[in-house]
Amino acid sequence: MSNFIDEIQIRIQAGHGGAGSVHFHKEKFVEFGGPDGGDGGDGGDVVFLADTRVITLEQYLPDRLYSAEDGQAGTGNQRHGKNGADLILKVPIGTQIFDFETRELLYDFTKDGETVRLAQGGRGGKGNTFFKSSTHQTPRFAQPGEDGQRFSILLQLKLIADIGIVGLPNAGKSTLLAKITQAHPKIAGYAFTTLSPNLGVVRRHEDLYRYTVADIPGIIEGASKGVGLGLSFLKHIERVRGILFLFDGSNLYLEEELSMLRNELGSYNEALLQKPYLLVINKIDIWDDPNFSLEVQKSYSHLGEVFLISADKDINLDALLDKMDEVFFPDQIT
Repeated sequence: MSNFIDEIQIRIQAGHGGAGSVHFHKEKFVEFGGPDGGDGGDGGDVVFLADTRVITLEQYLPDRLYSAEDGQAGTGNQRHGKNGADLILKVPIGTQIFDFETRELLYDFTKDGETVRLAQGGRGGKGNTFFKSSTHQTPRFAQPGEDGQRFSILLQLKLIADIGIVGLPNAGKSTLLAKITQAHPKIAGYAFTTLSPNLGVVRRHEDLYRYTVADIPGIIEGASKGVGLGLSFLKHIERVRGILFLFDGSNLYLEEELSMLRNELGSYNEALLQKPYLLVINKIDIWDDPNFSLEVQKSYSHLGEVFLISADKDINLDALLDKMDEVFFPDQIT
């Protein structure tokens, strides 16, 4: 199974420019041939490309140097050295590139196929032909190639999702994601089943429109300070349009859990508290009393509308999707 790597520091090096050539034309019966040294080729650039087929940064090794090809030296007869090939580094959509030393954001990939040339290859040196003039007929020098740019950078992945499912471990987030999308996350009945974010696509009204949903690993108290798994994955909820808070129907401490979850989100990034959200209680199939649902909704009515579902038993999932359309995508409803 692949590791989900969402942050890594690497070094990149653009290609060195090839040296210009010092060379003189040689021809039979010509006593003095003129300069004909060619220019060196330019070094290759380091280019980053966002690709939907890449979902993690696992292919990169920490602190490894990734280098583009050097330009080749010029030769006689004014032959230009071959330019170095660019190095294309593919990253997932949602990857941000930071200068490792200054933490300056250099680029933020939000669309498939986006590219950025981050390190420029060095220019090739001029051959001695370039320096010939009326006053300098036989230049015996050429330029060396220039160094390519070199950076130490930090790659950080923040998932691009429309909706984030947030809840305590074992609330049923993975099961819900699997039922409403085509995702196939690992599902089991123990805490921290999900050790990495999962993404799925919801297709609505005969595929009239789509949106992506992310299952964020279980957040526990202190997650914003590094407790449990939450700190590692809270970054993946920063870009979402809305949040679906999911609660375990077998352990009804809704008010306390909601307060804790919102506190952790707000401690990480206050902007998350301004996003629209839904409150959803899962696993209602374990409730024996049919009147219990009404009592639960009434007791938590001061928090807003509470939606009741069973992801495992497919109870109220269609109605939940309709509610998600209404709350998160009102512009799509005709």
